[in-house]
Amino acid sequence: MLNLLKVYNALLDVDALSPKERILSLRRVFDRDIPNNAKFGFRGKKIYPIPTDGQDKIDLLFAHLTTKVIDPQTKHREYDRPRSIRLHWIKFHIEERKHDDLLVFSTINGREKRTYIYDVKEKYVIVLEPKSAKREDGQIYRYYYFLTAYPLEGKDAKRNKIEKLYARRIDEIL
Repeated sequence: MLNLLKVYNALLDVDALSPKERILSLRRVFDRDIPNNAKFGFRGKKIYPIPTDGQDKIDLLFAHLTTKVIDPQTKHREYDRPRSIRLHWIKFHIEERKHDDLLVFSTINGREKRTYIYDVKEKYVIVLEPKSAKREDGQIYRYYYFLTAYPLEGKDAKRNKIEKLYARRIDEIL
């Protein structure tokens, strides 16, 4: 329950927990901030998990936000502490409660469209995919798929990648 009280930029306490307790604690934070949050959206557009083939999309999103691929060939994922201890940062950034050192931008690369929320100081990035659909009444409904959120680690290459994307940004936020 202690983790439910954590605020940005504190880190969640999970190191002393067993793997089962850790998952339960992280899932409470995730459920509060994302699937049980009726207002979970960015700039007036609802955010949804990516559709899946037969898998529970909420469980898949939770796994994606708390694990990382350790074997690219098999796509096997394992617990990722740096992602997990920042899980509660997602809501904070989506709500744009940080006003300085935050880059919000969109890019288009061929058919791929992305919207990024990048915390420069904390080196933390959230990636959304803008989508739109036509309703029965003919109106266009705009929304996002939640792709990922993670801290940039290691060499400066990842940070440079975000900075290169920012340099290629388009004028509007999709």
